[in-house]
Amino acid sequence: MKNKFIIRITFIITLLFTIPTQACTTAVISGKYTKDGKPMLWKNRDTWSINNILRYFNEGKYSYVGLVNSKDTKGKSIWIGLNSVGFAIMNSASYNLNLDNDGKLTGLEGRAMKEALASCRTLADFEAYLNAMPRPTGLEANFGVIDAEGGAAYYEFNNEGFVKFDANDPRVAPFGYIIRTNYSHTGKLGNESGGYIRYNTASKLFYEKASTTGLTAQYIQQNVAKSLKHSLTNQDLFDLYGNLPENHPQYAHFRDYIPRTGSSSSVVIEGVMKGQNPNLATLWSNVGFPLASIMIPTWVNGKVDLPKSVRYDTSLKDSPICHAALQLKNERIVNIRWGKAEHSYLDVNALADNQGTGIAQIIRKYENIIYGKTYKMIGRWEKEGKSNTADIKEFYKWVDSFIKDAYEKEFSIKM
Repeated sequence: MKNKFIIRITFIITLLFTIPTQACTTAVISGKYTKDGKPMLWKNRDTWSINNILRYFNEGKYSYVGLVNSKDTKGKSIWIGLNSVGFAIMNSASYNLNLDNDGKLTGLEGRAMKEALASCRTLADFEAYLNAMPRPTGLEANFGVIDAEGGAAYYEFNNEGFVKFDANDPRVAPFGYIIRTNYSHTGKLGNESGGYIRYNTASKLFYEKASTTGLTAQYIQQNVAKSLKHSLTNQDLFDLYGNLPENHPQYAHFRDYIPRTGSSSSVVIEGVMKGQNPNLATLWSNVGFPLASIMIPTWVNGKVDLPKSVRYDTSLKDSPICHAALQLKNERIVNIRWGKAEHSYLDVNALADNQGTGIAQIIRKYENIIYGKTYKMIGRWEKEGKSNTADIKEFYKWVDSFIKDAYEKEFSIKM
């Protein structure tokens, strides 16, 4: 009996260290309710695998770009991605669906998303893929999906099948978007799951924009993914402490905010309207700790490699942008090193101050330039009916140089 107990404990520990635990905040948005009429996916990824890269794949029916763990050198799992026909997928881990199954932590959701990106064009294709899986599936997740036909939905997927939540159905999504954190609405609600506070915070922030000017990728990335508002305490750390003089450290307890100390990246995928060329779809990424990472847009284009900033660097064993963001995080933002709860605090003054020299303030200035340049380019492409390979090559070269200069000039970090 003792040996069996030791074996079981060893097995559980092995699972904990080999399967990335995720506590993500995500959303699926119908194009009917966005400012530009395009459906979107958003994922703030929280995981132990804090080193992330973007990678291009061309090994299936469709080519695709996806967010990958830097240590996953073979690219076996994708955690959010977009393919060449405008199909995009992401997930949030759910912990309240397979409650009676001891083997629910399989870590196979990333592989399932990789297979879907390589083979699916529409939501119907994805549903067929899910239905073809052997039961029990070993999966427990909220999969968010959009396609180039205007489809936008969540699939709460468990061992025996799925329940679909259609973001285009006003009975399901009266405001045109659906938010999921780390529980499924078809599962048991309680101590088994998490993310209730993050869910409410995201819901409030989404409603503020959706009910007025309409949701955009830029708003989600800058005002939701990097928000320091807390729906339970009704506090905003930027409002409380972001007006102090620079170089006056002010630490705050940091729990249940949308960005977390374990946030590894934040990605918004902006699809296309029905009838538009799928190669216009854009993957907007903050690769690395979102509060210290500058946004980089990318497209699925087999003739152009991704920017060097987001690709795997053999010397760093990480992407340069992720490496730079983690350096900023560890040295200036989440830099308490003593105590068991050291990662429960962050220095708000490092992010914002009354001189406008905080990390978040500086990054936003650079991001605004990138957004402006990108939206102008996309607007021209839309008139032309497709993206332009020469433009993408030139843009990637520019954005790599722009970001490299920004981190060196503003933060003395060489990329």
